[in-house]
Amino acid sequence: MTPQDGITTLTDAQLEAMLDRAAKRGAIEALRAIGLQDDDASVDIHELRTLLTAWRDTRRAVWQTMVKAAVMVFLGIIGLGVAAWLRQNTGGQ
Repeated sequence: MTPQDGITTLTDAQLEAMLDRAAKRGAIEALRAIGLQDDDASVDIHELRTLLTAWRDTRRAVWQTMVKAAVMVFLGIIGLGVAAWLRQNTGGQ
């Protein structure tokens, strides 16, 4: 860095090093702000991902179960309708 007329110039390597340091400091501060600054942070993130995956699987299973139940109710209603129609058209036997 050489100041010329009040302007500081940086080489590409110096600028890149400065940006890398700033990015690392920003990342460390961001992790500290959300409580993930310690050595167990990777374990915490893995557990959060596992929990999120389990939540998504559970949500999908609940929707599938609701759709299956709705289809069964619909088929049951059709079955009752067919049974009533047969009773009426076959003399109630």
